[in-house]
Order: sequence, then structure tokens, then C-alpha cells
Amino acid sequence: MSNAPFSLQGRVALVTGGTGAIGSAIVAEFLSAGAQVAFTGRRPELQVPSEVDGGVYLRGDSREDGAVKAAVAEVVARFGRFDILVNNAGVARDALLLRTNDELWAEMMETNLRGVFLFCREATRHLLKAREAGRIINISSIVAERGNAGQAAYAASKAGILGLTRALARELGSRGITVNAVAPGFIDSPMTARSIDAQGRADLELEIPLRRMGRCEDVAHMVRFLASPEAGYVTGQVLRVNGGLQV
Repeated sequence: MSNAPFSLQGRVALVTGGTGAIGSAIVAEFLSAGAQVAFTGRRPELQVPSEVDGGVYLRGDSREDGAVKAAVAEVVARFGRFDILVNNAGVARDALLLRTNDELWAEMMETNLRGVFLFCREATRHLLKAREAGRIINISSIVAERGNAGQAAYAASKAGILGLTRALARELGSRGITVNAVAPGFIDSPMTARSIDAQGRADLELEIPLRRMGRCEDVAHMVRFLASPEAGYVTGQVLRVNGGLQV
């Protein structure tokens, strides 16, 4: 095994939502750390980002129990082990509470929260064998703790991830498996660009103590740390990657 810091040499990871901006950055980071990586998404294979070359793409929907079981089984069958789960798949749909219909609420909960639950439940059966190498890292959001007008459904779904993370950390700690959440702030990505115009971005950057929006790589670096042996005594925590906007 490599002596380089935060090495993932010999580890096997599954990253959900690995075709999005943050997800593909996590996949690329894991590959550079020496891990074998599979990642899920709903894109056609021809649309998979080039930065995840070297990873194994598993097309599927994290909201479907059958697809979740198939993805986990494929990772174990292909690599012979399972060490790291990163629950990154998620969607954001903005609406004021009075305009939040049942369909929008259900979409947020099904994708952002139930999908995390399904993958955690299925992957844990295999992570128990990994013991001290076992890692679950759930991607939440600054909105889970800070709130944001027009994002009641999104905030609720992402806050649910924090409760699930803390509960699983207590359940699985005695088996050596760590469970943590990463809560990104405003990250420079297509998802953010769709909801913030140029003036809104300029105003937001003045509010952030570090005076810039985050980069996808900022999140990926934190996820790599939590997946590494160096983070073996960190569990049940929410790691905030937000430039100081929420402390």
C-alpha cells in the first residue's frame, strides 16, 4: 500500500450520482488516490464526463430498490470487495412552500433521502466485511442547517441525511465503519448556475468570508480525506465545505 497521505490504494468505492459536477470530481479524486471506483448515474453512456475515465459506470436510478441492489452486487462481483460508499446523487427543485406540490416534495424525498437510505442499507451488508476500511460518506448541503427561502423541500431532504448519518454512525461504529456527512456551500456548478444570476453570484461572494464560491474539487478533497485511513477516528460528523458562510 502506498505511504502517500490519504491514499485509497487497494480500496473499492461506489459513488452515486457520479456523472454530475461534484460526483465526477469525487470519482476523479478517488481514482487519483488509487481506488477502484464504480459510479452510478442516469445518463446515456455517451454522455459520461471524460474526467471519470477509469471508473466503471453503472447506469441506474437510486430511487429504485432493484437498481440499488444491482449496483452494489455489480461492484462486489467485479472487484471482490466493497469498502467505500459515497451517496452523492441528488436533485434540487426550488419552490416557495405554497407552490410546493406533492410531486415536487416526493421527488426531493425519493431522490435525496430515500436513495441514500437504500444504498446505505444494501451496502452495509458488505461494508461489515471491510470493518476498519468501511466508510459511508453522505453528501448533504449547507441548506440543511442554514435553510433557504424557496427550498423547503430540498432543505428537509438534505437535513434528513444528517439525522440518518448520525444514527448510522452509532449503529456501525462498533464494527469499525465510519459514517460522516459533507455539507457543501455554494459550489460553482451547473446546478448553482441555474439558480443564481451574475448579480446574485457577486452579492453571494461578498457574503462568503473567503470571497469566492466553492469548487467541486474542494468537496472532493474533503470526501477523499473522510474515505482515507487518516480519518479512521472521525465518525458521526458534518464536515462543512462552505468558505465560512455557515459555521
